Amino acid sequence: MLKATIKSMRLRTLPLSLSGIIVGMTLGLKTEEPSLDGVDRGLIALFLVLTTICLQVVSNMSNELGDTLHATDSDDRQGIHYSLQDGDMTIGQLKRLIGVFVWHSCVFGAWMIFFSFGTLLSAGAITFLLLGAVAIWAAMHYTLGKNPYGYRGLGDISVFVFFGLATTFGGYYLCSHDFSNIFIWLLASAIGCFSVAVLNVNNIRDMKSDARTRTTVAIKLGGYRARMYQTFLIALGWLLMIAYTTATFTSWTNWIYVVTLPLFIVHLKGVWTRTDHELDPMLPLLVISTFITSVLFTIGILC
Repeated sequence: MLKATIKSMRLRTLPLSLSGIIVGMTLGLKTEEPSLDGVDRGLIALFLVLTTICLQVVSNMSNELGDTLHATDSDDRQGIHYSLQDGDMTIGQLKRLIGVFVWHSCVFGAWMIFFSFGTLLSAGAITFLLLGAVAIWAAMHYTLGKNPYGYRGLGDISVFVFFGLATTFGGYYLCSHDFSNIFIWLLASAIGCFSVAVLNVNNIRDMKSDARTRTTVAIKLGGYRARMYQTFLIALGWLLMIAYTTATFTSWTNWIYVVTLPLFIVHLKGVWTRTDHELDPMLPLLVISTFITSVLFTIGILC
């Protein structure tokens, strides 16, 4: 059961969800906000990470359950097979696991908000509690329910909002209580573009099997234009990162993250030259590339 649980958690996706959090909370921790004097912002950061991981697992397990119930995960699926498809876990067991991680998301999220605002009853705290509830709903209903939004080509928008804007700016604000840094939205959008690109390469890989039960942006665009879209997302993400660094330049160390650019070029080359299951390695490559870029970016602004 433990092995099946770990398989359904899809650990290779976790670095992506942490990328925006790392960038946002690092910038947030650097600010000097009087309202946070005496607050242990290390605890805010800890529960930010725990909440993000749990939400990602909820999303992954709900995706597996939804795809199984809608018969999307068939034997000819090009990607990795997970626990339900391989018969390592029952639907009932997976539903209980989803419930466990939803509960942990709520608990960790409540502590995160409490440490940031000192209460759960202020306007800011209530706002983030509501946003957390929306995030849980979105994580579960990407493929679950009678009319999941992920089956209607709306997954790209959701990923951009929750993996880019929400994680980056949310992490920043919880650690800083600052609305004045308008440039943070450039970084949030960059992480959002890279995150959508991860979803898109997944959808390009699975176009044939997905076409029977769902609609994705890749299916709407077709193979060639979906790859053009992938190139656009990566290029735009980099342009936004460069725009932020140019606008907020303080030291040449701010540019250290550009050493990861060749990884993205290798990724795009693979996307343009591979098809079906051969595309699968391009997914973790982009996840790790985004994560390393985020880590190096934070190192560059801290040095």
